[in-house]
Amino acid sequence: MDIKEARAAICDVCHKMWQLGWVAANDGNVTLKVGEDRFLATPTGVSKSFITPEMLILIDGRGQVLEAEGSYRPSSEIKMHLRCYELRPDVGAVVHAHPPTATGYAVAGLPMDAYSMIETVIAIGSVPLTPYSTPSTDEVPEAISPYLPDHDVLLLQNHGALTVGCDLTTAYYRMETLELWAKISLTAHLLGGAKEIPRPQIDKLLDLRENYYHVTGRHPGYRKYSEPETAE
Repeated sequence: MDIKEARAAICDVCHKMWQLGWVAANDGNVTLKVGEDRFLATPTGVSKSFITPEMLILIDGRGQVLEAEGSYRPSSEIKMHLRCYELRPDVGAVVHAHPPTATGYAVAGLPMDAYSMIETVIAIGSVPLTPYSTPSTDEVPEAISPYLPDHDVLLLQNHGALTVGCDLTTAYYRMETLELWAKISLTAHLLGGAKEIPRPQIDKLLDLRENYYHVTGRHPGYRKYSEPETAE
């Protein structure tokens, strides 16, 4: 997409996040790669419900502002986004939000690491909980770095969630998938607990992901479920 379409797409995602209740006040941020060492970023201090295309800021891979309307500046969380692009050349967009149910798991200190729902096994796999880190500091990119090679979706302890994708739609859909899975997992917990899918069936789902659905990105299940079992 051209730069005008990119700006409109980011605004659309921001408005959807606000309408779904994933962000309040000035929470959350979105970035999109639009060229070599060029990224569009949402501004700090603006509600996602009020974002307009001209408010978006063009930055480089060091977070330096290249183009900005008036006094708009990128969020201090931009370091987290840029680390995703640095470690994952396949990433074209990053979304950070506070979807309530998924963030509830992050606040409770609980990863979402059960392989218990067919769609989420295929789409995102298990979701780790990254260590606590102070927002706007280098602690945040350092905390997420060990998880990025194998995961497209992360829970940030006491904070929220982070998703990456080859494009903006994919990153946004992964946040949708995460929040729906969190709601279903919480309901399953109230009903006695989720039942994990047996390993042979998980292998079949991973085959579907790779060979039939052609899902992009990374998946921790390839490592977790491909290691040979050791004999007792």
